[in-house]
Amino acid sequence: MIAFGSSITEPDVYGRCAEPGIRRAAESDSEIRAMAAIGSVFRSYNALLDEFAGREDLEALVLVHQDAEIVDADFCTIVRRALAEPEVGLVGCVGAIGVRSIAWWEASVTCASFINRYDEHGGGDLPSFSWAWSDAPAYARVGEVETLDGFVLVLSPWVVRKIRFDEQLGEFHGYDLDLCLQVREAGRKVITADFRAIHYRQLDMVPDPEPWVDAHVKLADKWDGRMGIGTGAGSWRDRALRAEADTEAALMLAHMNSLESDARVLELQRALAETTESISWRMTAPLRWLHRRTAPKRRRPELTPRSLSKSLTSAETP
Repeated sequence: MIAFGSSITEPDVYGRCAEPGIRRAAESDSEIRAMAAIGSVFRSYNALLDEFAGREDLEALVLVHQDAEIVDADFCTIVRRALAEPEVGLVGCVGAIGVRSIAWWEASVTCASFINRYDEHGGGDLPSFSWAWSDAPAYARVGEVETLDGFVLVLSPWVVRKIRFDEQLGEFHGYDLDLCLQVREAGRKVITADFRAIHYRQLDMVPDPEPWVDAHVKLADKWDGRMGIGTGAGSWRDRALRAEADTEAALMLAHMNSLESDARVLELQRALAETTESISWRMTAPLRWLHRRTAPKRRRPELTPRSLSKSLTSAETP
């Protein structure tokens, strides 16, 4: 039996996103546990693991974020195929290698069979991979990875019974990387499988950076020098100083870009003022007014990203 579990803080989000995908993927004997969150995601997920740990018929436990939707109707078949190797402990649809910190997406993402769907700016989808599989680099593949994105996680029965999320790390951030590190350190594999999912999330993925920074520090301290975390050129002090310098450089570049943008706006404002305040502009004002009154009404062309890009390109061409 393949079980599904979700920790819910917003029932309407779960009903709109996770529930339809779970119903689509679940089999007739699947058990679905949609529970109200009992604190952090670490604690809530541990409660789900405790609930299913004693089930002898458990084939896998699928943890699904309330804002994630499983797309594949044959999801359970894909899961069984991925867990056919006894050494596999965790399966996901997004994975990376070369991971050195909680910011795993800065490593080499090897598989990402999902899209981010957002509501801002009229809504839209952001594909997870910008390349086609036929043109992908050598490391882009389905298979063993170092970490997974935890918005959809498939846990083997062994992991459900032996491993727990570290509730000391915080409220939300880093739970997936820490779990993957625990599983790998215990000798089990973490792999990706080519199942598809949709992650409904806002474009501002970390509206409050402080909890993310706190989790980054705690996880780095816990795993420093183990499983590849914190490794790199120089000592930890060298890397810390370099990270501080990189941050300051990024802030400096952002400030410079802001100044350049302000200068460009002022330039355009001066050009507009020179035109509208000139004698010729004032003298021809009656003619422009007459033209607007007598010219036939023309339908304004629809503004699309492509037409806007074309018009801007034409305007910039000397």
